[in-house]
Amino acid sequence: MRIPFIGGNWKMNLSLDTAVQFVKEIKDQLPPADKVETAIAASPLFLESMLQNNQDSPLFVTAENCFYKDEGAYTGEVSPKALSQMGIQYVIVGHSERRNYFNETNDIINKKVHAVIRNHMKPIICCDETMGRFENGDHFSWVVNQVTAALHGVDETDAEDIVIAYEPSWAIGTGHSASTEEAEEGCYLIRQTLADIYSDETADKIRILYGGSVTQENIAALMKEPDIDGVLAGKASLNPKEFVKLANYQTLK
Repeated sequence: MRIPFIGGNWKMNLSLDTAVQFVKEIKDQLPPADKVETAIAASPLFLESMLQNNQDSPLFVTAENCFYKDEGAYTGEVSPKALSQMGIQYVIVGHSERRNYFNETNDIINKKVHAVIRNHMKPIICCDETMGRFENGDHFSWVVNQVTAALHGVDETDAEDIVIAYEPSWAIGTGHSASTEEAEEGCYLIRQTLADIYSDETADKIRILYGGSVTQENIAALMKEPDIDGVLAGKASLNPKEFVKLANYQTLK
């Protein structure tokens, strides 16, 4: 059985004070990690303080990004080695905003995946599609190519701990979520791609998330789909009360 994964990605939002207060407020309201894993990805500026205030909590404080080298003359980048030494366990790589605004290629994302694994952390690999590709019927081949490229050279044992996030960029922050059928179709195709790369057994172990205008109103329906193992929320994760409701989706009416 795949443990459900409810994640939030704050992007470049909140402040240090509000980030720390957020962790303090939710830490006692989350399900145990062996039932539902919960994670918040935050600015590297906040991570240490969040970790210090997250003792005895099931929440995974998570990095939004990292570089593919451990150290060197890379001004402004975030070292995966430093993240690992801090106690970070998950790192998001390949988010559509990194691809679009910072020109990250599939090759760069693949290097980041290897850097995260090399430093004993788990990558949350995002793959996206644009509305243009969706309307032209090219969206699924695009997603398959991104997944295949991101996992190039990753062995089967390491792949079992990877998380994949299917995030159609036309649904991110737009208020227009994919239907449950569209979300499941995308996640199912990703699982079939993983089976082609590795095996059916390995594909069945890898968790696949849906991201794109996730709310407390649609999460329960999404989580009922057989190939959706969790969500990666954006706007809904900025409010502690809303994130707690997402994390406890099984009790929502």
